[in-house]
Amino acid sequence: MRIIAGKYKGRFIKFPKSNLVRPTTDKTKESIFNYLYHSFEFEGIKVCDLYAGSGSLGLEALSRGAESVHFIEKDYKVSQILKENIYSLKAQAECEVFKMDALRFVKKKKHSTYDLILADPPFFKNDIHEVVENILTKDFLVEGGILIIERSAQTKDVDTAAFKCDPFKRLGDSLIYKFDA
Repeated sequence: MRIIAGKYKGRFIKFPKSNLVRPTTDKTKESIFNYLYHSFEFEGIKVCDLYAGSGSLGLEALSRGAESVHFIEKDYKVSQILKENIYSLKAQAECEVFKMDALRFVKKKKHSTYDLILADPPFFKNDIHEVVENILTKDFLVEGGILIIERSAQTKDVDTAAFKCDPFKRLGDSLIYKFDA
């Protein structure tokens, strides 16, 4: 996996060799960020990368000009690789890793607000529905902010019912959902 554009373009990102992580493919990431590029200004934004894994999505946003990124990853070993990726880019000042479950993170009473939230949960993990509900009802997004979620095409019916919207893009076995603040 690599960073596609921006100041870290071409840099490789380590990812855990584990069944716990299903990294977003470069093709899917490129498609998501190409879409965002045409509808969003990255310079100076605050980003949250839920179910961060290796940090690929958040680091891509940072590379393109985000001011800061909060990474949420509950698995200790995976979060260590994420930290290694941040250190390899010398981006510690712009990044903060929260070693906790995404649902627990969005249920906190005090929280930051974000211009962009990226969520790539394990394909069949359904806590994302409650995570999205909390994000939207607790004002995690600033006005004009965007929430992007990558899900499996196999969970489309359940996700569409829970999210109350259709995916806006299909990329192989992935469906991309978008919510605007």
